[in-house]
Amino acid sequence: MKIKDLLEKRKQANKKAAKKKTAKSIAVGAGVGAAVGLTAGVLLAPKSGKETREDLAENAKVAAEKVAEGTKVAAEKVAEGTKKAAVLVKGKVAELKNKKVEEEPQEELENEVPEN
Repeated sequence: MKIKDLLEKRKQANKKAAKKKTAKSIAVGAGVGAAVGLTAGVLLAPKSGKETREDLAENAKVAAEKVAEGTKVAAEKVAEGTKKAAVLVKGKVAELKNKKVEEEPQEELENEVPEN
């Protein structure tokens, strides 16, 4: 594998990581947006103060649980992707080292053979 190929794979891995980060940001934004919308809806509903406060507390708890779960799932996916990328990189580095070791003896033999 050539250096160009490794650079291309690294570029693709970086793009994939950027997409994951974007997806995570969108998920968090959607969760926060839902919580804000829910809170606004509860505040504007015609209920007594006590009922509104109870609804707010319950909705805040539900929203926090959803955001925590979404964040956990996103973090797990990122960790899994990172592990896979690390394994791939280690494998390619080992492959390149082995290839270099195989090429070096040939070069040494070529240098040792006297030309007539």
